[in-house]
Amino acid sequence: MKILFLFLDGVGLGVEDEGINPLARARMPHLRRLLDGQALTWQSAPYDGERASLRALDARLGVEGLPQSATGQAALLTGVNAPRQIGAHYGPKPNAAVAEILHNGNLFKRLGQAGRQTSFLNAYPQRYFEAIASGRRLYSAIPMAATSAGLALKTAEELSAGQALSADFTNAGWREHLSCNDMPLLRPGEAGKRLADLSMAVDFAFFEYWASDYAGHEQDMAAACTLLETFDEVLGGLLRAWDDRRGLVVITSDHGNLEDLSTRRHTLNPAPALVIGSPALRQGFCAALDDLTDIPKAIVEAYEG
Repeated sequence: MKILFLFLDGVGLGVEDEGINPLARARMPHLRRLLDGQALTWQSAPYDGERASLRALDARLGVEGLPQSATGQAALLTGVNAPRQIGAHYGPKPNAAVAEILHNGNLFKRLGQAGRQTSFLNAYPQRYFEAIASGRRLYSAIPMAATSAGLALKTAEELSAGQALSADFTNAGWREHLSCNDMPLLRPGEAGKRLADLSMAVDFAFFEYWASDYAGHEQDMAAACTLLETFDEVLGGLLRAWDDRRGLVVITSDHGNLEDLSTRRHTLNPAPALVIGSPALRQGFCAALDDLTDIPKAIVEAYEG
């Protein structure tokens, strides 16, 4: 069993309104094809098709207030209802209480202890490592979980060698913002194929796409649509290269944001769980998906089953 956990930060299932929801407005033919022509909105869930299933996940987890990144990501990584345990939604970076939850049994750690080979596919520039070492920057939940499990974060050298992926998929940001002019550029479809190839080389792979949350906070419809259309091209490359008989692609999020550009804040909308793979593999995986904590439980059970 191979599983790729493709995490989209700040993407909820919103209404099918092109005026406020870029997921309803953007040209996303690969995603819509998975959903029989439907957009990624709450009206489309639940759905089971030839290659994909869609479920709506409760991101509120029984706690008042707007869901936040640290507790939402902790729930997705551990199966623990983090906001309920600490008494509130919290973010964006983990506090001590969330960090303790992440250290005590996240997916990277649990699967590694069970003998599964895991990989966190995002590459980080040297200045990120320097900022972490100096204390000027703190880990967000996902790199905190990976490093607590003993995984080394991937470097610029690994990105250049094709052994990792950049946060924007194509490496353009490394050239434009980090002055890494020698970093090879990828077309989105090529990045999707790399995502599939690197994931198939291990048992469990994780990729974090945080640009979606930033786009939601910016409330720029044109920019959000461009971002989503690029992501759809990446998805197309991933789908062409992925072997549905060998494993699942699990695309989900921690809270809503991007799906409602009428506000700069997070939303109360459910998070999507878009699961790609053979019907036989999806049937068991999707059977009990109801909230964020069910994703890691389903992943662990998929390997044990």
